[in-house]
Amino acid sequence: MSSGGYNPSTDPQFGAAGFNARPAGVFSRGAARFIDWIIAGILGAIVFWLLRQGGEVPAWAAVLPGAGFGYLYFLVFEVTTGSTPGKKVFGLHVNGSGGQPKPSLKDSALRNAYMLLNLISFVGWLLWLIAVIAIGFTISTSSSKQGFHDRFAGGTQVVKR
Repeated sequence: MSSGGYNPSTDPQFGAAGFNARPAGVFSRGAARFIDWIIAGILGAIVFWLLRQGGEVPAWAAVLPGAGFGYLYFLVFEVTTGSTPGKKVFGLHVNGSGGQPKPSLKDSALRNAYMLLNLISFVGWLLWLIAVIAIGFTISTSSSKQGFHDRFAGGTQVVKR
């Protein structure tokens, strides 16, 4: 690696696991995402409930228990730690584009943008379902185990440490 390039083995947060990391498959990623959706749903419902305790709920808060809060959940965890709680259960980590130890805000926003399709009425749910199936298919058929959403985000990759 050139002296100016990024070397994950020297990054204290990523550590030497960068050399032993291997692309994560569709099943562990799907199971991690399922756990994360449960956690995000519970947290979103709690925040929504707390807002309701203060009186009338602002219109923007209607997205909290659903896709909007889930989207924010993934962004916050991926950008700050490179891994969501569900991914941690399975030893998974999201590398950012260009091999960075975690995704940038832009990387994470792009790779999770498909989640926002749920906010577009029934057609959005259909598009979301198509996107989820396409992501699973592209992960399972890719030698690097990258879904189209990973490629859309500049080459992010979920690895198993």
